[in-house]
Amino acid sequence: MTAVHPPRRRKVPVRHILCLLPLLLVAVVAVQHRSVLAEGFGHLRSAEWPWLLAAAGATCLTWVAAAVTRQGAVVDRLPLRRLLATQFAAGSANHLLPTGLGASAVNLRFMAVCGVPLARSSAALALYLLAESVARLGLLAVLLIAFPHALRIGTLLPEGALGPLLLVIGGVAVVAAGALLLVRRLRTAVFSFLRTALCEARSVHTRPARALALWGGSLAFPALQAAGLVLVGLALSLPIPPAHMALAYLAATVAVALVPTPGGLGSVEAALIVALVAAGGPAALATAVVLAYRIITVWLPLLPGALTLGALVRLKVI
Repeated sequence: MTAVHPPRRRKVPVRHILCLLPLLLVAVVAVQHRSVLAEGFGHLRSAEWPWLLAAAGATCLTWVAAAVTRQGAVVDRLPLRRLLATQFAAGSANHLLPTGLGASAVNLRFMAVCGVPLARSSAALALYLLAESVARLGLLAVLLIAFPHALRIGTLLPEGALGPLLLVIGGVAVVAAGALLLVRRLRTAVFSFLRTALCEARSVHTRPARALALWGGSLAFPALQAAGLVLVGLALSLPIPPAHMALAYLAATVAVALVPTPGGLGSVEAALIVALVAAGGPAALATAVVLAYRIITVWLPLLPGALTLGALVRLKVI
């Protein structure tokens, strides 16, 4: 008599689970911030829609700027359409994980699939972050020189917080230097990475097209982000000059750069509101502008970005 075996349970591929993970994270984050979403959508209903559409267009262009900068940071030619789709998906991942880890992980995986060795892709990532930081600080410095009285920078930090912040930064620097001096394997790994990064940076800057893409995209990215806030401010009739709004945006984002929250959720909103108030805006209207801005730049792209991320994982693009 033939034995009857129970049907085997089909294993779900890991990549199918990874496709659903971004959607689950989006749902969790949306539930946690449901009150902010409701208030932000309420403010959008009373805004002038042409300015809001322009802000949405500026947001879309930030993904193009990010793709241009990523290509400029690596010598290898990356597939253009997949690179752009990856930046859109990386934006969603960046708002679900702290301190830019999501976007970095997505881009490292994408470059690995494109055949770029890990050492060189890591160097390209470091070059991208360095160029973007230099460009953001450079734009901030230019606006501060042009409009020295537009913003009281000290108001971006709580009273008495500057001293402890400098102590923490100094302590971290001392610990890092001590670790490099005392741990030989760490020192060897760091110096090896620096050699690779310098070699990659030299290779990129020997190609004018790559250097232009790297620095042009790095400047365009924060400029487009600031333009988005300015356009939302115009949509809600915020009584602050556009250049001062751009200055407030750059100062606020620099001030919260070290806060390890997913996509800056919470910290960026607070810093932007304080910066706009310091630039002369009414507190209630500044809050409305920031909430509407974050709806357009973070929450509306979050779900389609997560769907794109899942699709790229399923198609093995990342």
